[in-house]
Amino acid sequence: MSSVAPVVIHSSQSAENIRRDLLDSLRSRRINHKFHYDSASQTDKWLALHQKYSPSRNDPLCEAVYDQAINVAANIPASSVHVLGLGCGGGKKDGRLLKQLRVNGKQTSYTPCDVSAAMVRVAQETTAEFVSAQHCHPFVCDLATANDLPEIFSTHGKPDDARIVTFFGMIPNFEPEDILPKLSAFVRREDRLIFSANLAPGVDYSAGLKRIFPQYDNELTRDWLSAFLFERGVDPRDGVVRFTIEFSPSGVGKVVARFQFERAKRIEVMGEAFEFCAGESVQLFFSYRYTPELVHRVLGAQGIRVEDQWITKSEEEGVFLCSRN
Repeated sequence: MSSVAPVVIHSSQSAENIRRDLLDSLRSRRINHKFHYDSASQTDKWLALHQKYSPSRNDPLCEAVYDQAINVAANIPASSVHVLGLGCGGGKKDGRLLKQLRVNGKQTSYTPCDVSAAMVRVAQETTAEFVSAQHCHPFVCDLATANDLPEIFSTHGKPDDARIVTFFGMIPNFEPEDILPKLSAFVRREDRLIFSANLAPGVDYSAGLKRIFPQYDNELTRDWLSAFLFERGVDPRDGVVRFTIEFSPSGVGKVVARFQFERAKRIEVMGEAFEFCAGESVQLFFSYRYTPELVHRVLGAQGIRVEDQWITKSEEEGVFLCSRN
């Protein structure tokens, strides 16, 4: 039996839809985040960035917070459990959950789901010790545009499996009004949801955003984000990546990265020409930073209740165990 599970590609990541989304990104000057994970090289750059700056990789107390949440979630009264990893990334956190489920005597199955086929493969390899290829269902899709995922995911795992949905670190990179209704549709009444978010620390929200700003305004992040343009004909001498802190109309703060052209540039992508003027900018990326109170509020508005939470001493990371109301 093969030790590698076949990867299923959802139509949201079909060649035609990827082409449409790519051209729309360039026309609107707002790059869809999924294109920063498009190639193996970009995936490697992201993993290097994550290793350097992510609190979950560098703060031992942050590791303990995830372990506490995972230990509680894994103590689920069921003999077999399916883990649905939405935005699985490299699969390290999902792997820790699958490991703890196995320690607790549970039979496990797993759906690593991500917009990047490279990431899904990494997640499968990371978790192979805790779930067999036969019970692994690697799945590539765009969570933002796919509308039939609840029905598809309902066929993964056995009908009598309990299910834990993980949504680790995904919320910052989506507009909340777009992704949260979709997340709510994934979580069934009997499911558990482990939700994590990067937070702005302290009681002064604006000061907290400034404190975490260097996690974005650095060379590794510039290298990762600018790769999208550089791989499509933009020259590093054509402009610079700049970061700002901005607020949504509802008052939620985010860090925004833009590539500002310092000279005119013309590129051709998939047969379509794009011209950028000196002084024009392209939004490459944004990352919302929440507080625990904001997490409770935005999830509650979608019928999801926070049952327990674990916040790091630095207050820069939070893990929330949730269920449907």
